[in-house]
Order: sequence, then C-alpha cells, then structure tokens
Amino acid sequence: MKLISYNLHKHNAVTELLPLAAVHAPDAVCVQEADTRHLPPRLGDLELVHATSENRLGLAVYLRTGRFDVRDLQVTALEKSFHDRVMKPASERLVTVRAHDGKHDRDVVIASFHAAPLTATNALRRQQIRTSFDVLGTMGADVPSVMIGDFNYPLFQNRLRRHVDACGFDLARSAGATYSRYGVLRGNYDLAVSRGFSRSQVDVLPQGRSDHLPILVQASVGHGRGSTDSGTARRAVVTA
Repeated sequence: MKLISYNLHKHNAVTELLPLAAVHAPDAVCVQEADTRHLPPRLGDLELVHATSENRLGLAVYLRTGRFDVRDLQVTALEKSFHDRVMKPASERLVTVRAHDGKHDRDVVIASFHAAPLTATNALRRQQIRTSFDVLGTMGADVPSVMIGDFNYPLFQNRLRRHVDACGFDLARSAGATYSRYGVLRGNYDLAVSRGFSRSQVDVLPQGRSDHLPILVQASVGHGRGSTDSGTARRAVVTA
C-alpha cells in the first residue's frame, strides 16, 4: 500500500496534489493545513472520503475507491496547546478512516494527523499521539493501522520512538529532512507510525510551494514489530 502525506502550508500547495497522485499512484493521500472547503473532490482515481469541518487549517483523507470500501469515519479533537486556544488554527487534529482493502480482503485503518505546533511542548505532542492511538484502537484494535502526517517533533526523536514503541506502534521516518524552508528549523517533521505492517518505507518527494516536503510511505501488511534506520541520505526503512 502506498500513501502520500503532505502539509499544504495554509492550502498553498493544493494544486500539487493531482500531479503527485498521477506520478506516484498512491492508494491514499493524507493532507494537513488544507482549506477543506476548497479541496478537490477527486485526485484522479482517489476520492476525498473525509475531512475536518471546523479547522482553519484542516485535514483530509483521500482513498483509491477501486481498492477500498469505507466502513467507518471519525474526526477527533485532540489536547489543545496555548497556540490552539489563542490563535484557533485547528480544533480537530486527527481524521481516521477504516476501510476494507479489496486487494488483500481485510480491513485497514488510515489516519491523517497534525500535532500541535512547535510553541507547544513535546510532552503535549506525545499526549496527542497517545490519544490518537486510542482512537485507532477503537476503530480497529486488531486491524493494520497507519497514521501519517505532520508530527512537529524534529528534536529528541529517540524519546518519541520509545513512546511510540511502548504504545505498540512502529515509527518510520525519512533520512532526509521534510521541512527545510528555514534552515534553523530543518528536520524530520513528517512521519509515519504503524501497527500490523511488517515494513514501512518513507521517501521524501521534491519540495513545491509548501514549507514541508511531501512524503511517500510504502507499507506492507504483516506481523511482528521492531525497527532499524538505514538507507540513503533521503530514505529510511523500518523492518519488523
């Protein structure tokens, strides 16, 4: 299964979604910082199946309808940072879809996630991630699940990896930075966490009009857990 995650930087990169889908043929696309009122309903063979409605910076999930049959949908408001309370960019930071994967004849859970900004603490972001894992478990405790998006967690990722591992998930990231518009803030912001997948590979795609780079996640359904970082300067592989 191939997925793309892209933070559109206040909707600036929305016109890049269709070309990305055409070139990489993903099975799902997850977006953050979108104006969901003006998202295209389709990206070629992919259909917009769910999105936030309350956010100024919204999230959404597209699925390849020829492969997936949607079973359940959920939008979740996570713990708020001070920035959220004052600036009100997003009250809903998780969009989750459970769908039947016709290719493998089993259900999967796919989620688009956007953590609190850097003005918040890593502890708050870990709590948001833990709450998101609870939601994924409610959607399907024994169902292969993947959550991708902007984690806003470029520093101290060893602690993040331990936190994710303790929750029963694996973390995968690209070796190259996913945010590079401002050198001082460069790092791996856009990540993938999964459960029930034996292999998740994350590649960074070329930068466009967003301050984030899109990522391409390739996940193989399997069993077991564990992770290793390896690859070229722009690639990382997690293997169970």
